Amino acid sequence: MSNNKDNLSPVERIKTGSNGLRGTLKESLSDDFTGSIREDDQTLIKFHGMYQQDDRDRREERVNKKLEWLYSYMIRLRLPGGFLTAEQWAGLNEIAEDHSTGTIKITTRQTIQLHGILKSHLRPTIQSFNLKHLDSIAACGDVNRNVTCTANPSESPLHQQTYELAGKISEMCLPKTKAYYDIWIDNESIIDRKAEEDPLYQDRYLPRKLKIGIALPPNNDVDVFINDIALIAVIEDNRIVGYNIAAGGGLGATHGNDATYARLASVLGFVDTEEKVLKAVYEIITVQRDFGNRSDRKLSRLKYTIDKLGIDGYRTEVEKRTGFAFEPAREFKFEQRKDRYGWIRNHEGKWFYTVFVEHGRVLETSDYPLKSGLLKIAETGKANFRFTCNQNLILSDIHEEDKPEVDALLKEFGISGSTEGASALRKNSVACVALNTCSLALAEAQRYLPSLVTKIEPVLERHGLLEEDITIRMTGCPNGCGRSPNAEIGFVGTAYGKYNLHIGGDRLGLRLNTKFKENIGEEEILETLDELFGIYVQEKQSEETFGDFSYRYLQSLN
Repeated sequence: MSNNKDNLSPVERIKTGSNGLRGTLKESLSDDFTGSIREDDQTLIKFHGMYQQDDRDRREERVNKKLEWLYSYMIRLRLPGGFLTAEQWAGLNEIAEDHSTGTIKITTRQTIQLHGILKSHLRPTIQSFNLKHLDSIAACGDVNRNVTCTANPSESPLHQQTYELAGKISEMCLPKTKAYYDIWIDNESIIDRKAEEDPLYQDRYLPRKLKIGIALPPNNDVDVFINDIALIAVIEDNRIVGYNIAAGGGLGATHGNDATYARLASVLGFVDTEEKVLKAVYEIITVQRDFGNRSDRKLSRLKYTIDKLGIDGYRTEVEKRTGFAFEPAREFKFEQRKDRYGWIRNHEGKWFYTVFVEHGRVLETSDYPLKSGLLKIAETGKANFRFTCNQNLILSDIHEEDKPEVDALLKEFGISGSTEGASALRKNSVACVALNTCSLALAEAQRYLPSLVTKIEPVLERHGLLEEDITIRMTGCPNGCGRSPNAEIGFVGTAYGKYNLHIGGDRLGLRLNTKFKENIGEEEILETLDELFGIYVQEKQSEETFGDFSYRYLQSLN
């Protein structure tokens, strides 16, 4: 295919020589002399849903004491559609206490991460998940990641269809190797390797990670176009008649490398049956497998393959493999891209309460016992737990007779008060993990954005904009995990305390923003936003959002 086999990146050689993603992970785990694992295994462990990390706050201290870095691991669950039962949430809470920092992190991909797990706790953690019918298979690595879909069943009677489709796609895209069970559950070696033959991933897997999202208009709460593969349900006469399929989204870039860039997915066309959806998704992945860049990982996402082949060229290759042609895309309309906070009732009479969880951090503080409150609600067994791509949590599927008990607990632990008291800007904020554990982070994100929002709120209030639904997002590096390129106001970390400020993205997630100022600190951020909000109030057109105004403002400067 397109890649010279003699010019493969080191990661490609690690994958093909890994013995079905096993590598020397068992040997690494049994080495008690270090908290780290072998270098090649640090690549392979991602396919098992984990990253090796270290506490960057303590690096200097450790070096001065001639100690190795304080290594630990992040484990991410595979939860297509973002769903846990009450029993599973209670189990997760216990696992977090026993094996991690205790904080439960809701991600922008509708799943859960636990941080700070020591190497000796990895196998016990995975085995504890397994007892709760949970796993972390393929939650990271060069494979399809967690499949997201519209989060709240109260959005539409059609929600269940999209949720079930997310599960089917996830199952279809799982690697066939049994290495996960060999290493983490049974500690045995597989004998029948023929059962592991993988027609989708072969022994090469994908050139890079691949993300899939399913949106159910009119809410684009999944930020669907940032995905490598985006499915948009087409609704006619209150039923899903098919899906528009788009490909090529991805927000990661590299500072100083103009060959890298953020991109939204391009629509390939429409398909009218679930069978065709599954086939199209499968073959979009095989084309990326065969044509994606395996030499330069910075240029290996599906978006670069699409731009290399062209939209028409990629579509033609997919159609050749599926045996059917895409129909012209059908019309759809998004009206918002946010979570519906508070109580909402669905068509079945069940109740849902969306809890605002700032940057997805479910933790316990003396003035806000969020974690304890959610555990208490889980122990009633009267609410399921769903996660949103905006890092929030939905207490779901609550019967009418159980609502008063859940509502009383929400009030007792200050959860409803915290949700209802948060400003619109705070509720529309997203941040990645960044420091102190992400090895790529250049600046803070989830630990800093809350305090920055606190300083921006009086500026908004002064301009009469405190209730304006402005989206604000921050990433500690240009890798895009906090989705900052697809926000009305986006911050991308450049160095400690310094960020590029981006503006001009639209409110619905259909237009990326543009870099406005480079490498600025807090004082200049606040001064710049104060000036922009002032001009917005004076010059905005009727019903014009801040994102649309700032896009127009940027054009006027050029």
